[in-house]
Amino acid sequence: MGLVSRRLSWVRFNVFIDSHAHIQLSQFDQDRQAVIDRATLAKVETILVVGFDLETSQAAIRLAETGDQIYATVGIHPHEAKDCTSQTLEDIYQMAQHPKVVALGEMGLDYFRNLSPELVQKEVFEQQLDLAEQLNLPVVIHNREAFADILPILQNRCARTRGVLHCFSGNVEAMQQSIDAGFYIGIGGPVTYTKADDLRLVAQRMPADRFLIETDCPWLAPQFRRGKRNESAYVTAVAEKIAELRQTTAVEIGQVSSQNFRRLFL
Repeated sequence: MGLVSRRLSWVRFNVFIDSHAHIQLSQFDQDRQAVIDRATLAKVETILVVGFDLETSQAAIRLAETGDQIYATVGIHPHEAKDCTSQTLEDIYQMAQHPKVVALGEMGLDYFRNLSPELVQKEVFEQQLDLAEQLNLPVVIHNREAFADILPILQNRCARTRGVLHCFSGNVEAMQQSIDAGFYIGIGGPVTYTKADDLRLVAQRMPADRFLIETDCPWLAPQFRRGKRNESAYVTAVAEKIAELRQTTAVEIGQVSSQNFRRLFL
């Protein structure tokens, strides 16, 4: 049992949900079940396994089929947009019919790495948002240095699209604009980082009914594991930091964010 799990071992019921994980990836091939078991010991009741291309989306579904506590998303990441075809979108549409698929994504825009041309990213993003509307599913949004383009897209669809801006990295103003557009705020390990002043202010001020907690594992481990592989059990460290900032308990943060998760996805 890890440090975070030991601190929360007194909690009687599972109260945490990791709203964004990639435990279908090869980084977990050697100990995937142990990772899930450690999450359960840390009182994590549900893990949302997020796809970002056809292969990882299919793998997310297969993993979701193995346990009641695991759900899946299917989608095309902006890095992969350049390889997206009409058949790719049809495959995503068909996979989204699976009963354990609760959202489309992750999708969005990434102008930091620009592994696909910006215009192509926007086109594939909009096409997936259209699919989400057809399927009446929420979306998981990836946004890196592209808020100025993502926000108008979401605002234009405000009455028709719902979802979460995962791994939120904006300031309080951007948070409020995102919420006004109908979206939830996903808070992960970076909130524990020393220089994350804007994100900590967001965590303090975000409405209680509009946030989720996540790991984005295997990446973005919290400060006490920074630079090492992240895993779903460490979502409790995110809850602890938010609780510290909001002067409440990690259990309360877990319960509230879990209610928000169920409202959005289930």
